[in-house]
Amino acid sequence: MLSKIFPFSTRSNTVGGLIVSIAVYIVCGAVAGIIIGLLAKMPIIGFIFGLVGGIVDLYCLCGIIISVLIYCKVVS
Repeated sequence: MLSKIFPFSTRSNTVGGLIVSIAVYIVCGAVAGIIIGLLAKMPIIGFIFGLVGGIVDLYCLCGIIISVLIYCKVVS
């Protein structure tokens, strides 16, 4: 189930895989943050884009945490 929701987290069995998966989540969060940050300045729908930005950031944070847990073999 985790591999369907967080596809890049399952590759973190080695140090290289851990670094790559963390980098992917950071880059995705940064790109989505920039795009959503620009769209959030719209007066009417800015609040909705602000919420979507928070959800994307939470997804990226959870992906990083799961990557570390898989690397430490706490979660398989």
